[in-house]
Amino acid sequence: EKPFGKVCSLRCRRFSLCFPLQVYKKINPMEVHHHSHTARKKWTHYFWEFLMLFLAVFCGFLAENKREHIVEHQREKKFIRSLISDLSADTTRLGTIINLRNERAVMLDSFMVLLNKPDAETYGRSIYYFNSYATRGVAFRFTPADGTMQQLKNGGNLRLIRKAAVSDSIIAYDVVNRAYVWGNLDEEEMMDSYRNIAEAVFDGRVLDAMRDEDNNVSIPDYDPPFRKTEDAVFRLNYRIHMLIAFNKTLRRQARELKEKASHLISLLKKEYHLK
Repeated sequence: EKPFGKVCSLRCRRFSLCFPLQVYKKINPMEVHHHSHTARKKWTHYFWEFLMLFLAVFCGFLAENKREHIVEHQREKKFIRSLISDLSADTTRLGTIINLRNERAVMLDSFMVLLNKPDAETYGRSIYYFNSYATRGVAFRFTPADGTMQQLKNGGNLRLIRKAAVSDSIIAYDVVNRAYVWGNLDEEEMMDSYRNIAEAVFDGRVLDAMRDEDNNVSIPDYDPPFRKTEDAVFRLNYRIHMLIAFNKTLRRQARELKEKASHLISLLKKEYHLK
């Protein structure tokens, strides 16, 4: 048994020295560690730490929510400006369509009167001219400027419109708008029905000569012949009557749609303080 009890050693690069534990502590006192005892913190200290952490997280949440609110409000106003631009384009186009349908109403009435005259053949140039316009639906076909409307509906962006009166008016306008487009399709079906009868009455060579390179129609400088039979005139009369009825209905609906578009523009400018 070693005479000095426990022995500790100090190691150098080339050799090591062994000392009794009491001597080692005097030589190297830094090796002895004493555990310090700190006073226990009060519960209020932990409470304030928790409160400060909670307030930091809560304020961060409020700041992020405010930022999203500002961004969505900016997007909402951007959509409103774009929608006003589309509605203005619709009102311009509808105004043109209304004027064209006024002219069409006069032409169709004159067409039916001349076609049923006993000496209708002497009005051949006018009858051919009115026949050509009876089936020209492209000139007054309505294609709405609905790019913004489609983004609002299909992209889920309608939720950005926070004002109930505005969103309800937008939806109501869209419903009337689509109904008017469908009405135009019904009119075009009636035009197809008219063409099926007119092809047996009018000479296609004359009709072709009446159109220029841009498909504009001009009245002939003579009275071209056409096949006037009692059955053909009877059937044409009904189709012309239906075209007159469609023209009146769609003209009235165009006026109503234009009025709704103008009202919606005024509402949007008022609610969002736009000029």
